[in-house]
Amino acid sequence: MSLLGASGSGKTTLLRLIAGFEEPDQGEISIDGDRIDGQPSHLRDIGFVFQNFALFPHLTVAENVAFGLRYRAHAPLTKEAEIKDRTEDMMALVGLSGFGHRAVSAISGGQRQRVALARTLVCEPRIVLLDEPLGALDANLRARMCDELKAIRERLGVSFLHVTGSETEALTMGDKVAVLADGRIMQSDAPDMLFNQPGNAEAARHLNAWNIFEAGLCRGDVSSGTIAVRFDQMDVSAEGAAPQGRPALGAKYLTGEFNGPTALSFFRADDGTLLQVIDHLSQPRLPDLVEGQRYDIHFAPQALRQFHGAA
Repeated sequence: MSLLGASGSGKTTLLRLIAGFEEPDQGEISIDGDRIDGQPSHLRDIGFVFQNFALFPHLTVAENVAFGLRYRAHAPLTKEAEIKDRTEDMMALVGLSGFGHRAVSAISGGQRQRVALARTLVCEPRIVLLDEPLGALDANLRARMCDELKAIRERLGVSFLHVTGSETEALTMGDKVAVLADGRIMQSDAPDMLFNQPGNAEAARHLNAWNIFEAGLCRGDVSSGTIAVRFDQMDVSAEGAAPQGRPALGAKYLTGEFNGPTALSFFRADDGTLLQVIDHLSQPRLPDLVEGQRYDIHFAPQALRQFHGAA
């Protein structure tokens, strides 16, 4: 499961509550029906991968991975041969074969991330909490590590709770995605359901794919309330030239951004709302847009999502 939220939404606090690093003021914490709040953190059988990896700099890669086997509360291992075998098996699983003798300061960020994951998984926790584990990696490595994390999770059959501020990472990593804002779950759904049918404006805003604005800005058959339309489901026409039957709103063109297979255009609506329109380059192109000029932004009626309350 992925937990998506902005900075300050309570993501890390929630993980710390589950792990036992903090105690809740009220309520209960259970895993598979077993209540764990009140238990010491080291007895909860929970793995935690920190954002900064929290590796021991004075230990080698293998010593970092083996640490939990030696000192875990439940059935620590004492036989060196067994520790060595378990450590090498886990390093092989995360792609670190041959790195056991290396100092953690001498390996890359992606490799340190693997060490942190191996150190957690080797103790066979019932659930693994990952606190923005890919945040320190570059975009290409982050995408590759998403694939590797999913493969490891599926191979071991262990549950991950993956916390992130990236909507792309959340949708990629989670069989289910929960949107957290101000300490509350705004929506929890399958990734495709959440992306295509956000249940409220806050959930839609976190997906970074929806324009959210008041229905009163629109011309056409649109009832009152808050409207959301995906970036890729909006089109641009000259002012006053929106096709009949399509709701439209006037907006001033600000700037554009070329992103390879897509181009992103930014507009400012009359009430100051920022609107974004994605142009897929395989589709008919938008007209040449002039900075500061007004245009009609329009969309098919079935493309809109309508919510109660202000945007």
